[in-house]
Amino acid sequence: MDFVWQMSGVEWALLGAVSAAIGGGIGSSIGIAAVSGAATGVVSEDSSKFGRLLPLAAMPGTQGIYGFITALLVFIFIGLFEGDPALTATEGIRVFLSCLPVAFVCLVSGIYQGVTAIGSVGMVARRDEEAGKALIFPALVETYAVFSLILSVLMLTIVTG
Repeated sequence: MDFVWQMSGVEWALLGAVSAAIGGGIGSSIGIAAVSGAATGVVSEDSSKFGRLLPLAAMPGTQGIYGFITALLVFIFIGLFEGDPALTATEGIRVFLSCLPVAFVCLVSGIYQGVTAIGSVGMVARRDEEAGKALIFPALVETYAVFSLILSVLMLTIVTG
């Protein structure tokens, strides 16, 4: 565990960026895989429902995008593209902590958005005309991923500003 206390500020910041990208990516992957399995079953019976089910299958992918955006903002805010950034360990830990809302919330919300979208797929399978309403329930889960992105961006702005 001594290596943790010997990490530089840049290493802490990059650990935060990687955590956000990995958390969002894992949540999105699991969520998309879950809802795609259900959607594929419906489309195999009625291929005309593909267009109505595609938004449901794609929706959990936004958490991966939020993780990617957070990681990219860390690179920009610490000046990684401008050369050799210099951060104290305290500054790096602050950047790391700023990434945690997206890392954890997007991991969980991506999975649960996929679970919620499975129910919506069943709704579209039975009542095609309700495809618009079926988007609402998974979108409610999205709210918390958006909140975590906003919180992480605000925290990054404050700690690097």
